[in-house]
Amino acid sequence: MKFWLTTLLLCLSLVCARAGVLDDIVPHPAKAELLKGSFRISGAAIKCDPAFDAATVEAVSRFAARLSYACGKTSPVSTPLGLRDALAGGKVKGLVILHDGSLADEAYSILVSPRNAVIRANGLNGVFYALETLRQMLPTAIYGNRQALKDRWTLPCCLIEDAPRFAWRGMHLDSARHIWSIDEVKRYLDVMAMYKLNRFHWHLTDDQGWRIEIKSYPLLSQIACWREGTMIGRDFSSNDHIRYGGFYTQDEIREVVEYAAARGITVVPEVDLPGHMLAAMSAYPQLGCTGGPYAAWTIWGVSDQVLCVGKESTFTFLERVLAEVAELFPGEYIHIGGDECPKDEWKKCPDCQALIRRLGLKDDGRFTAEQYLQNYVTKRIQDYLATLGKKVIGWDEILEGDLAPGATVMSWRGAAGGREAAARGFDAVMAPNSHCYFDYYQAEGGEGEPLGIGGFVPVEKVYSLDPLEGIAPEHAHHILGVQANLWTEYISTPEHLEYMLLPRMLALSEVQWCSPERRDADRFLRVLREHEFPVLEQAGYNYRHN
Repeated sequence: MKFWLTTLLLCLSLVCARAGVLDDIVPHPAKAELLKGSFRISGAAIKCDPAFDAATVEAVSRFAARLSYACGKTSPVSTPLGLRDALAGGKVKGLVILHDGSLADEAYSILVSPRNAVIRANGLNGVFYALETLRQMLPTAIYGNRQALKDRWTLPCCLIEDAPRFAWRGMHLDSARHIWSIDEVKRYLDVMAMYKLNRFHWHLTDDQGWRIEIKSYPLLSQIACWREGTMIGRDFSSNDHIRYGGFYTQDEIREVVEYAAARGITVVPEVDLPGHMLAAMSAYPQLGCTGGPYAAWTIWGVSDQVLCVGKESTFTFLERVLAEVAELFPGEYIHIGGDECPKDEWKKCPDCQALIRRLGLKDDGRFTAEQYLQNYVTKRIQDYLATLGKKVIGWDEILEGDLAPGATVMSWRGAAGGREAAARGFDAVMAPNSHCYFDYYQAEGGEGEPLGIGGFVPVEKVYSLDPLEGIAPEHAHHILGVQANLWTEYISTPEHLEYMLLPRMLALSEVQWCSPERRDADRFLRVLREHEFPVLEQAGYNYRHN
């Protein structure tokens, strides 16, 4: 009797463990059904439909290499002709990856049986996400640099059908305040890819530094990329007098863009204008209203000195810069900032005031003539980028005045900007600082936290975000997705950067991917502690132990 009771308990525990594997997937799939049996993936041959492109086959090969090393048995990759017919005839064992044009671009399905595991997808992103889902169902050693030959390298038999809720699943990184090496940027992209994020918003210019090589304006990478020291802690009157800076060459930019694309991520560059341009003006003082002299800021915050948009030469500068940026980044969007642009200099500048008169701009009780002048700048840059095949996206301040049709709004000052944009017929990305500012503390009052800018956004707060709250159903299609922002004024080391990113980005991934009925805070927090922390540990990331 005791033997049979022990056997029964063991069987029940195995069933629960196998069911738990599906629960442990982050972001949680749209549909995940446990079936009977299991499939041994260690040493399994991997057969990829030759209908896929080379980038997809390369992604499969990277997965195979990681799996082969971790379990100690080689999984060879091939692209055999007639794969679909052979599968239908029951002649194929192993991991099979089939092209399915009926699926949406980022959707995928996985059917695991004791004989094989079959992935269906329409292209790179769908295949990549399916493989990431498989990784989450395997021993955590697959994320690390050690072999785990004694672990159980099996998948539970199951059916998974999955697709994201939102098309824009973004994460932002500020490289202007503190610059990150190419290897550090790649680690950032790696962890984004693990959790199915697909937009990397790269903030490359600001008052405190210019980080992108522009061949038309070489002084940007000789002067504008450097600042003469940095404020110490929160003391705005201080300076450590350590010259700080650097920039990314165009070849390095291409390397990052290619690396991201191989992982299903589109890079969205930001060149902030017409404010946040002090560093550029330090190299080319004629861009300012007063002619300088200017110097990249050594303190945090927002400079009152902005581009002189009353001079035609300023637009020549912007167009030449953006032409080079557009060539480097193949994605459809270029972010032009548009936030926190003080207007005092424009009010005093003869050139800006002359342009205001020529355009017939006036204060009307809703907005000032200078705010309408910024609309003119946004529209002019928008029209120019359209000639390059690009779309404009900007922070929610671009809504002030008369925004031209076709612009996209990124709502950061809460969710109001996104709601207004959608109601006015503009596409929007929700990135409210109330839930999505990862430079904010993860402990109330910052207790026990590294020095930061302030605020309080714990992982539970991120998870609670409803991106469509307050959005009328008829306007919901304008909400493209969700993004979190990581500004780096007070973050200068990779360890600190990862600590602020993780584990909040995992909560973000479920907000971005999962339908509301599939989100469960209790499940997520349990999975975070029991499964995802060991995953991050294996992958070598620093994270906050909630």
